[in-house]
Amino acid sequence: MNDLVRQHTALSESDLEWLHLLVSEWQLLSDLSFADLVLWVPTRDGTRYVSVAQMRPNTGPTSYQDDMVGHLVPRGRRPLLDVALDEGRIVREGDPEWREEVPVRVESIPVRREGRVLGVIARNTNLLTVRTPSRLELTYLQSASDLAQMIAAGSFPFPGQQVDMDASPRVGDGLIRLDADGIVQYASPNGLSAYHRLGLASDLVGHHLGTTTAELAPSRGPVDEALAKVASGYAPREFEVEGDTGVIQLRAIPLKPKGVRIGSLVLLRDVTELRRRERELITKDATIREIHHRVKNNLQTVAALLRLQSRRMDSETGREALNEAVRRVGSIAIVHETLSQNLDERVEFDEIADRVIAMVAEISPGKVTCRRTGRFGILDAEVATPLSMVLTEVLQNALEHAFSVAEHGTVEVSAVRGGSPTEGRLLITVQDDGRGLPEGFDPRKAGNLGLQIVRTLVEGELGGTFDMVPGPERGTHVVLDLPVRAEK
Repeated sequence: MNDLVRQHTALSESDLEWLHLLVSEWQLLSDLSFADLVLWVPTRDGTRYVSVAQMRPNTGPTSYQDDMVGHLVPRGRRPLLDVALDEGRIVREGDPEWREEVPVRVESIPVRREGRVLGVIARNTNLLTVRTPSRLELTYLQSASDLAQMIAAGSFPFPGQQVDMDASPRVGDGLIRLDADGIVQYASPNGLSAYHRLGLASDLVGHHLGTTTAELAPSRGPVDEALAKVASGYAPREFEVEGDTGVIQLRAIPLKPKGVRIGSLVLLRDVTELRRRERELITKDATIREIHHRVKNNLQTVAALLRLQSRRMDSETGREALNEAVRRVGSIAIVHETLSQNLDERVEFDEIADRVIAMVAEISPGKVTCRRTGRFGILDAEVATPLSMVLTEVLQNALEHAFSVAEHGTVEVSAVRGGSPTEGRLLITVQDDGRGLPEGFDPRKAGNLGLQIVRTLVEGELGGTFDMVPGPERGTHVVLDLPVRAEK
């Protein structure tokens, strides 16, 4: 719609926003009218109309099998559009049109904003299945007529009240028509069923909807006056009411076809099961976060016990082995701590990598500088946990074997995301400027426990590749190539 309006018409950006607001709401008019809607806007030179939006009803057969958006028609070909645009009134004159052997009643509704007519809605009703209307259908049509008059007067849609039509109640979910005093004139079967789910034991017709709703909502003391007023439809509002046995979502639409409020239209939907499932998901998320939090605490306890044990060791080799185990356990604890703060099982790994680098750098404080370049991005938990251990082992190996006790140096961790949108890759390089690999060293045959852990996790659990090669001038390059889920 943006492109068509800007290309063919002289409407301003604020006018375009009004049309967007109208289009976000006009499914309501289409369903109440049992009719297709096409929005026509005059072109910049005034000689033609361009159709910029279209809506089909959910309550009846369509009048248009084809997509009408983008069609251009000259002024004069559709006289009802001309009259509605020039005179600013709803036009219903004329005999039904025949389209592919289907009679179609055509009406035109001017779209007004701040006293100016921006365009015309063509309302097209398929008359092939016309029969004697029921009370529900008569209520629908009367409400549609009131909304059409409000559109023609520029009082609908309501500025600042744009709703999410995917989440808001629809006409078929349940409908209640109120008079100017908030008394129920008509309640559709679905609307009445929703109130029965809320706890109502009687009929709704003849009762004050606001008072009835407030009484059904669990409360102590007097009736909630604010809820009673909102449910009476005095202002455009969307709200929920939760009783002991159910939850209903309501949307109140004041009807002012001639500038004076004559009543209200209340759309409602029983969302009891939907809210129950949402609560179950929230409970599940909270449980998962609590599990991660407890696992992190337990791992930190294990690390503390290992650290205490290492201090009691007389053997330097045994003490160092326990310190390595402390770092391995700590890297896993970092992942679980991050997962305990998320709503899903995906984590931003850059923060984890930085904490692992800082933890391992404590092996040689002040002598070897460790830094990260690039970004790991968002990773699944099943990738983050083994990768944190791999990163710990590779960094630990570099700090222990690449530099002598008194030697200064640098270890750089580089991460690059790549691959296709559906099959991502993560390329990780750990480069040091130390003494390099021993002569004839083969990382695939080395018996070092840390390298065995790296090979097992990278190739067996992560499905990637691992290699250690000499640096171009000095030092060692460790290259990890892993398949990862693409970021969204």
